[in-house]
Parts: sequence; C-alpha cells; structure tokens
Amino acid sequence: MAADPIQQFEIQKIATLGHIGGHEIAFTNSALFMAITVVGIWALLVGGSSKRALVPGRMQSIAELSYEFVADTINSTAGKEGMRFFPLVFTLFMFILVANIIGLVPYTFTVTSHIIITASLALLVFFTVIGYGLYKHGLRFFGLFVPSGIPGYILPLIVFIEVLSFLSRPLSHSVRLFANMLAGHITLKVFASFITLLGGLGIAGVVGAVLPLAMVVALTALDLLVAFLQAYVFAILTCIYLNDAIHPGH
Repeated sequence: MAADPIQQFEIQKIATLGHIGGHEIAFTNSALFMAITVVGIWALLVGGSSKRALVPGRMQSIAELSYEFVADTINSTAGKEGMRFFPLVFTLFMFILVANIIGLVPYTFTVTSHIIITASLALLVFFTVIGYGLYKHGLRFFGLFVPSGIPGYILPLIVFIEVLSFLSRPLSHSVRLFANMLAGHITLKVFASFITLLGGLGIAGVVGAVLPLAMVVALTALDLLVAFLQAYVFAILTCIYLNDAIHPGH
C-alpha cells in the first residue's frame, strides 16, 4: 500500500478503450471496482433467491433481509405509493453498501470516496424527483416551495429559503457520503502507517505499535458500521426527497 494516505484514492488507467473527440476513453480501477460491486450484488441476489428454500440459508437470508429493509424504509417515509421507486432505492442502497464494504478490503478501491460518483448518484435522485413531480402534479409541484399558512410579508423569504434548500440537496446528499468515506480511509491509512514506522524501531517500537494496531482494528469495525450507515442515510434521504415528489403539499 502507498505511504501517502491520499494516494489510495488515485484513479489509474488499466486499459484504453478508444478515443472520442480527441479524448481518451479508458477503463480505470474505479470502473473495475464498480463492475466488481455490481457483479457482487448480482451474485448475492441471484444466489440467494435461486433455491427459494422455506428455511433460508445465509445468502437467501441476506437477500431477503436487504429487500425487507429497503421496503420498510420506503413504506415508512414515502408510503405505499413510494414502492414504485423500490428498484431505484434498492439499487442505490445495495450499490453504496457493497462498494463501501469492498473498499475496506486492503488493496481495493473505494468508488464512493470520489465526489464524481456520489454526485452522479445524488443528481440521479434530484432529477428523478423533479421529473416525477412535474409528471404527476404539473405546475402544482412547485407548491412544494410555498408552505401553507405563511404570512404574506415573509412569504418571499420563505420561498427563497425553500428553493435554496431544494437546490442544495444534491450537494449535501453527495458530500455527506463522499466525505465520510474519504475521512475514514485516510484515518485508517494514517494509523496503519504508524504500525510500520514503530515496528521498525526494535522491541520498544513493536510494543509501541500495539496501540495503533488496536486503533486500526477499532477503526475498521467503526468504518464497517459507517459503511452501512452511509448507505442507509443515502437511501432514506432519497425516500424523503421522493416523498416530496409524490406529496408536494406541506
């Protein structure tokens, strides 16, 4: 692993696929691990649902729990009508979760630590909300920005705040995931480097390396929890935003 904690996030070219308009189209480590993530999810879900046993095994239990977890999340935030967006929310949740977990394996690449990935996912949700809101409600969708019961003299200010808050959603939605994964992996890398440095100082250094080793173990467990929590937060925020498109009235 590289000594520089930032170097683990570098996108490296694996192969050149071609050129479009003078720009090189390359297959990178980021694309590779996104493909691995998708294949891993496919293997889990297909493998877990192939037997359809009455008493589920491990893979089937994980697949069923994942389905039920996302379905319950949608029902509790967007209602039954929100279940039409189950494929979108389930895909986002599983992709982020599996990508986060894969990124914890040494010598792998964490695709969710790049803002371009998280921003793309956030913009997908953002434009889905706008598109469905306009499709279902027409111009009434913009009633989302005009809360009821607000005095007229402060209504322009409230509308401005609502519009600004709505437009900032992709930023907060993407930065939250990106920043947490980036910070977690940098912290792990720093403490892991302490183990190597102290281990080269002899017996005293080996004894001193026990503390950063314990910290790495603890931080790995914490990052595993964060990997799940960030996937969950992204999914539940997606449900909340979709609920605005389904029920735009305040």
